Amino acid sequence: MDWLTHPLVAAFLLGVLVLVVVPGVCSYLIFLERKIAAWVQKRHGPNRVGPWGLFQPIADGLKFVLKEQVVPDHVNKILYFAAPSIAVLTTLLAFAVVPFGPTTDRPNEFSWVVAPNVDVGILFIFAIGSLAVYAIILGGWASNNKYSFIGALRSSAQVISYEIPLGMAVLGVLMICGSLNLEKIIHHQAQGFFSWNIWFQPLAFLVFMTAALAENNRLPFDLPECEQELIGGFHTEYSAMKFGMFFLGEYTHMITVSFLLVILFFGGWHFPWIAEMAPQTVGSVAVKFMVLFAKVGVAIVFIMLIRWTLPRFRFDQLMGLAWKVLIPLSLANLLAAMVVKHFGLSLWVLTAANVGLFFVPAWLASQPLGVVRRKVQRLESGELGVVEPLYAD
Repeated sequence: MDWLTHPLVAAFLLGVLVLVVVPGVCSYLIFLERKIAAWVQKRHGPNRVGPWGLFQPIADGLKFVLKEQVVPDHVNKILYFAAPSIAVLTTLLAFAVVPFGPTTDRPNEFSWVVAPNVDVGILFIFAIGSLAVYAIILGGWASNNKYSFIGALRSSAQVISYEIPLGMAVLGVLMICGSLNLEKIIHHQAQGFFSWNIWFQPLAFLVFMTAALAENNRLPFDLPECEQELIGGFHTEYSAMKFGMFFLGEYTHMITVSFLLVILFFGGWHFPWIAEMAPQTVGSVAVKFMVLFAKVGVAIVFIMLIRWTLPRFRFDQLMGLAWKVLIPLSLANLLAAMVVKHFGLSLWVLTAANVGLFFVPAWLASQPLGVVRRKVQRLESGELGVVEPLYAD
C-alpha cells in the first residue's frame, strides 16, 4: 500500500474526496441551519421527508436538478452562467491547502491535505477567496436588473473593505508562529493547551471572526442580498441549479472559515491528553480527525446561531465598523505583536495588550453616552433645577 503515500496519488484521492463530500455536507448544513432556526424560533423545522426530516436535503437537491432552468431574455448569458460557476470553483479551490487531519514531512506517511507543505498556504486561501467577489459582481451585472446590480455594488464595497482587517488580524498570528504554512501553524500550537493562539490574540480572533462573516455575506452582514431592500440581491434572476450553486459556494466558504478559525486560533487537531504530538497510528489519526471536526462543527453551529441572534446592520454601519473599528484594532494588535516579537517578551504580555486594546476603546466610546444619560437622569429628578432650552423659537 506504499502507492497510497505517493504525493500525486494522495492529492488525487483527497481532491476527489473533497469534490464528492463537500456538496453533501453543505446540503446537510442547510438542513442543520433550518433546524437551528426552528429551535431558536420555537418551531419544528423540516420534519416531513424521512425520519426526523433527514431526507429533506435529498429532496431539495432533486428539486434543484429537476426544476426548469429559466433564463431571462435580458441577461448577458455568458457572464450569467459564469457567475455561479466561479462561486463554487473559488470556494472549492481554497480546500487545496486546508489540512483535514494530521500531516507529516516523512515520505512514507499519509498527509491529510490535498497540497502538502505549501509555505504560502494562508496567502493562497486569501488570494482564491478574494476572487469569489467576482461571482457576485458578475451575477449582478449580467442579470441586467437594478436590484441585482445594487446588490453587486454593495458586495464589492463590503468584500474589499473587510479583506483589510481579515488579513491584518492574521498577520499577528503569522508573526508569532513564524510561518504562512497552515500545517506548521498547527504544529506550533500542538506544544500544549496554553500554546493555542486564542490565549495570546483574542482580539485578533474577534476581528478575524467578524471580518470573515462579512466576507461570507452571513448575517448580520448579508447586505448584498438584503431581501427587504433588494428582493434577492445579486441572485434575484437566478433559479434552480444556478441558485443552488450560489448556496453551495456560500456554505463551502463557511466550512473554510470554520477550518481557518480552528487552525489559526484553536490548535487544529490538538487537544490536551487526547490528541498530542505523537507518531502516527490508526488510533491517533482517528482521534485527531474527531477532535478537528468536532471543533469545526462547533464553529459552524456558532456561526449559524449568530444569524438568528443579531439583527442586520445598515450599510453605513457595516462600512463604519470596518474602517472605524476593525482596521484600527487590527493595526494596534499588529503593532503589539511586533513589539512583543522584537523585544522577546512573554506572549502573555500580548494577551494583556489585547485585553486592553479591546476594553479601553470600548470604555472610552461609552463615556459620552454615559455622561448624557446621567445628566438626563439628574434633569428628570430636578436636581439641576430648571434648564433653559438650547434653541428658542
